[in-house]
Amino acid sequence: MTGDRGLILLIEDEPQMRRFLRVTLQSRGYDLIEASSGEEGIAQSATRKPDVILLDLGLPDLDGLEVLGRIREWSQTPVIILSAREQEQDKIRALDAGADDYLTKPFSAGELLARIRVALRHQVMQEGQTEPVFVQDTLRVDLAKRRVFLKESEIHLTPIEYRLLAYLIKNAGKVITHKQLLKEVWGPAYANQAHYVRVYMGMLRHKLEEDPSRPHFFINEPGVGYRLRFEVPPEQDS
Repeated sequence: MTGDRGLILLIEDEPQMRRFLRVTLQSRGYDLIEASSGEEGIAQSATRKPDVILLDLGLPDLDGLEVLGRIREWSQTPVIILSAREQEQDKIRALDAGADDYLTKPFSAGELLARIRVALRHQVMQEGQTEPVFVQDTLRVDLAKRRVFLKESEIHLTPIEYRLLAYLIKNAGKVITHKQLLKEVWGPAYANQAHYVRVYMGMLRHKLEEDPSRPHFFINEPGVGYRLRFEVPPEQDS
């Protein structure tokens, strides 16, 4: 990993946004590569091997989704979409195409930095360095033994409930679309059965949330999917 905290590739054509992100990221110890077009971004991604890619969808030469698709042909580097497009379908298309996260402009520096920390942590998990026990606040899941605990009490889950939880843990902190959940938990034949996700997510909330009507762990992204809360400690200033 380059720099104090990582190497970030920013693919963005708007000078003011690049300036804002340059100051934000470099002040936090990240190294930054900038690309103002899709083709340049693809080339930089291939040659510089960044730890995280920040990708704008509205580029002058290529649509951001095309850039994402081409990068995903050979790379699993975390990609966070930065876009003024705020329609649900835009988010769904980006996430289904392989984006790890989606931030709608305008956004705060703090929110972006938090999403980058989650993306970097998820990268470590994908590389096989994940712990066999997932812990987030009062929720503890022993993935090796397939045991789930809330506070100190063991919670029994059905096989489908556990598969749903395990897939969310594997992608903790990421927004997972209904389509992705259906494909991975139930199988491709269930891709249009969105109500399955709602029903089983409701079951998980009733078993694992202190107040199912105000979920703490299982966060709904309206019209898009769900995110399992995964908080990484804030960066410490040098």
